[in-house]
Amino acid sequence: MTFKTVRTSPIEGQKPGTSGLRKKTSVFRTPGYLENFVQSVFDGTGGAAGKTFVVGGDGRFYNSEAIGVIIRMAAANGAVRLIVGQNGILSTPAVSNLIRKFKTDGGIILSASHNPGGEDGDFGVKFNAPNGGPAPEKITDEIFARTQQITEYKIAEEDACDFDEPGRFRLGKTQIDVVDPVADYEALMQELFDFDAIRTLFANGFRICFDAMHAVTGPYAKRILEGALGAPAGSVINAVPSPNFGGGHPDPNPVWASELVGVMNGPDAPDFGAASDGDGDRNMIMGKRTFVTPSDSLALLTAYAHLTPAYSGKLSGVARSMPTSQAVDRVAERLGIPCFETPTGWKFFGNLLDAGKATLCGEESAGTGSNHIREKDGLWAVLLWLNILARDGRDIVQLQQDHWRSFGRNYYSRHDYEEIPTDIANTLMTALRERSDTLPGSMVEDMKVVEADDFSYRDPIDQSLTVGQGVRVRFDGGSRVVFRLSGTGTQGATLRVYLERFVGCSGDHNMNVREALSPVIQAAEALAQIRRHTGRTKADVIT
Repeated sequence: MTFKTVRTSPIEGQKPGTSGLRKKTSVFRTPGYLENFVQSVFDGTGGAAGKTFVVGGDGRFYNSEAIGVIIRMAAANGAVRLIVGQNGILSTPAVSNLIRKFKTDGGIILSASHNPGGEDGDFGVKFNAPNGGPAPEKITDEIFARTQQITEYKIAEEDACDFDEPGRFRLGKTQIDVVDPVADYEALMQELFDFDAIRTLFANGFRICFDAMHAVTGPYAKRILEGALGAPAGSVINAVPSPNFGGGHPDPNPVWASELVGVMNGPDAPDFGAASDGDGDRNMIMGKRTFVTPSDSLALLTAYAHLTPAYSGKLSGVARSMPTSQAVDRVAERLGIPCFETPTGWKFFGNLLDAGKATLCGEESAGTGSNHIREKDGLWAVLLWLNILARDGRDIVQLQQDHWRSFGRNYYSRHDYEEIPTDIANTLMTALRERSDTLPGSMVEDMKVVEADDFSYRDPIDQSLTVGQGVRVRFDGGSRVVFRLSGTGTQGATLRVYLERFVGCSGDHNMNVREALSPVIQAAEALAQIRRHTGRTKADVIT
């Protein structure tokens, strides 16, 4: 076995965002680009010598080649063991589970989540910490610092092992265990949920359509939903992971999961519809001709989680990202549990989960999860829904309507303005921040502003402070608009505008969402002057 040390120099732009480093695939394929970042991950986390890591990805283009490089570099850096998904496949939730189950020193996930894949698409690398969750900022800051100082990387000259079949291999002194990507995750789900109740639900004629969107969740959903739980064959569609996600965009929302939307709005719609994203950590939930927003899904799951074995006791608390609607807040208040508001990014939930302060967590961007791992988990959310429906007896449409009558409805939408030149996006946000102190008490499009700020977060566990997380403007009556720049794109900046209008228990809960939000949409434009700054007359994506 021959290891070599390759001289290199820093490469600009290798700063990890909220979900690791994401760039165009062509950038990652540039000689030395991946190697520089992986070496910086090892160096920034105390070195790889004597350590064990989980490695896997969502199967997108360049996934296998990148895993081969990581295996060779881990061996050259002295890693004692690697746990690698068969064919390089591991969903993000499965990686988190393996890290926790085998108490490894972390994991490297190859994915750009819901971003498009393929030779001309996006690629990403993310390091997960030993708790199974995304690396906190203190770690990603150290990794970034290393990318700016790097002078060399280490790599084995020999090719990596073949990881197409389960088995145990060696590269030098490094043990490489290639594992079935589904088995350990499926075992965990059987511990959490009443599989017998869900089997009975399907046996009684309940029908589901799960759209895996040609992404990583396909093998998991086929084995669990159609295999272990007995859903009819064909219940899982687009189940084979594809390097370019079938030419689509693996983002589980009504725009990109249009095939599922068509099925659920059709004349012979199944009882339940769901989709997951590129790496399996997000979810979309539908009933017959009904879309459940991620914010409402979190609120409903919190309200009914007690119907499942894993969450039958009192929840310790619930947490949501700041842009997520306030629907879950009222559920938490009625249950008598705390509700934490954190910045966007699953890593901010980690301390709360580790400390036992929260049991369920969710983000408006279709991510929901619990203390079973330290990542959001798309298929887990589907199984939690199915377990609730199996035990409650109502269908998803009636359950949601009854919930609104009990708690009121938060009409909600997100408008994304993509690939805005970064300097223009920053100018827009700076102008909003500078105005925020003067907004309370003013009228904007006939709506009275009662609060406005640039959200900051003091972690209640480690007291770390995170600032500049988005401008919040709250109106009299509970309506709200939030402006923030996303950290998940690969070109320019994405401005996300989150729009929310609260209607009480006795109000109209069946309005067209855009019409219901019309006054908030007008107020958002008046506040941010998006058209003047960007020239855009409408959002690129509305969800």
